[in-house]
Amino acid sequence: MRIGLDYRTVGTSPQSGISRQVYALETALRALPQIELERFTVAPLGDASRLQAHCPSWGCAKTAMHQPHNRLRFEAGFLPRALREQHIDLYISTFNMGLPLPPKPKGLRTVVLLHDLFQITLDNYHANRLKALIYKTSDRLSIAWAVRSADRVWTPSQYSADETARLFPEAKAKIRVLPNQVDGFTGLPADLSARQLPKDYWLLVGTRELRKNVPFWVDAWQRARRQSPAVPELVLVGSLEHLPASQRSLPGIRALSGVSDAELHALYRQASRLWQPSYAEGFGLPVIEALSVGTPVAVASGTSLDEITPPSAPRFSPTDGPALVQLMLDLAQRPAEDAPEQCRQWAERYNPGAYRRRLAELIEELQ
Repeated sequence: MRIGLDYRTVGTSPQSGISRQVYALETALRALPQIELERFTVAPLGDASRLQAHCPSWGCAKTAMHQPHNRLRFEAGFLPRALREQHIDLYISTFNMGLPLPPKPKGLRTVVLLHDLFQITLDNYHANRLKALIYKTSDRLSIAWAVRSADRVWTPSQYSADETARLFPEAKAKIRVLPNQVDGFTGLPADLSARQLPKDYWLLVGTRELRKNVPFWVDAWQRARRQSPAVPELVLVGSLEHLPASQRSLPGIRALSGVSDAELHALYRQASRLWQPSYAEGFGLPVIEALSVGTPVAVASGTSLDEITPPSAPRFSPTDGPALVQLMLDLAQRPAEDAPEQCRQWAERYNPGAYRRRLAELIEELQ
């Protein structure tokens, strides 16, 4: 079976969460018997990646690959012919959209990896309202086309599967759950002494997207700190610029950007707890990463975080500030609910072996 893999996200943001899943998918597919894998992407002229993937003759800046006109040029003008010439049996799009436009090559089957639907259900950061409208409209059309035309829709959580079925009920029968792979950390954690971090701190990872709900959480944390000195200081992986100006200089808060994997490993290990306050989450990678090194977590309820988090972990409403303050006061005074080994055991359900087994089932279904 010859499989084509959409590799555009890797070129745009090679360290992103979506790209990590592309790497995991690629590695798992190459390990399956009787599979031949080919990459398809856009790249600048002269870029080394053009030697490792099928690319159109025209070039494109890495930062412009997902602009609507470049997507259309690739998906309509290049991809159908390239898939036909390479005799691809199955094409997998990896970023919510991106399937080839008609005419579809004869015998081709397609899969769209739908991480979430927040591109079309929530407001996102854009330079201006016109750009936001253009992107939201094109994303809505692209995602709708991908979901309706694909032979299968793979989502990383049952929450995302249910949301897809709610918005596109005609696609319900072809939706499958493929939980994300979380590799954990293989190398040694970095020495963080130069960062001069507090001995005891709570950790949040990711500040940019509105759905991460960080200002709401920081407000509750500030109120809890005023009531009890036992509430730890806060370390954010991200930028304070994504917080309201009134929160950026609060005592006990600091943000770290440009964090390496080894530093992130150490930050998780040294944190007394990871918090994930998102009101919309398609999977929740930081939760599993924290659990994989034995760090307890507390998460907002109502999305995929409910299913990927151990039942014993504390949960809170992403809109009830007073209840969150009380939870913080309670957790600051009592030991963690799960031992580190229990946290690590839970995270194992998302390891590479589990991912490969589930992927093999889904590929077999399409053969």
